[in-house]
Amino acid sequence: MSRPPGEDRTLRALGLAGVPREEPLLYPGAWPRESGLLDGDRLLPLDRPVYDEEDGRVPVLAIGSNASPAQLRHKMAEFGIDSPIPMVRSRVTGLGIGVSAHVSRMGYVSASPVGAPGSVRELFVLWLDAEQLAVIDASEGVPMAGGNFDRVWLPAPDVRVEPGDGSVLGGAYAYVNRHGVLHDGTGAPRRHPGAQRPLITELLHGSARLRELFGATPEEFSARARADRRLCDRGTRLFAEEGRVTASGLERYVGSGPQDPFSGSRTPSAGPTAPTP
Repeated sequence: MSRPPGEDRTLRALGLAGVPREEPLLYPGAWPRESGLLDGDRLLPLDRPVYDEEDGRVPVLAIGSNASPAQLRHKMAEFGIDSPIPMVRSRVTGLGIGVSAHVSRMGYVSASPVGAPGSVRELFVLWLDAEQLAVIDASEGVPMAGGNFDRVWLPAPDVRVEPGDGSVLGGAYAYVNRHGVLHDGTGAPRRHPGAQRPLITELLHGSARLRELFGATPEEFSARARADRRLCDRGTRLFAEEGRVTASGLERYVGSGPQDPFSGSRTPSAGPTAPTP
């Protein structure tokens, strides 16, 4: 797709260049204002909002940093994949954004989907091909016994996804946290505030043991957690030990849908193993 004359569609020009994997306190990263086609370092206009099996793509709901074009580009670059990714801003009913009950090795506390009947929000649907889906699976730890997420199929009408062309998708994939999510003190999943500093500040304020592990500020938390698997595992266990964890409400979908939409397709075989978030 060609770029309109004189229009700079680079991620930097659009204010979308920050990468949470490189700067953890930016999580979840900047989301686009509208649908687009992520093509290398540019977010181009999108010509259509829905794809099908003939296109070789499946819909994946982006709950956290997967809706950040810069984060997506960073993940794909680890495997040398530069094929375009359609990102469709969609109206989603029945899903909320909670707080993952694990400490990420990337240095942040990520978002996780939670069941929220009747709740309506705007989220991005990524239409991924086989290689792209394999990369995102790897980045979420899906293939690993010790990974943090399962990829699940959320069917309509349980979760209603409207991509804006008048249609309703039959369902979409999402990544559900294997550890559960943090609750708000009443037992209900707490909302992810969409910014790391207030979230980490509150988590540290509420636990002396967490401060002992990760320090007293978001900056210390991120610096200590980053790439320290054992420390992150201790923090994850501490969430459970202190009774901060509850179910997402989506656990019933694990293993119940089409988990391998590209069975037999080629997956990335070269390059570094994507570190799990």
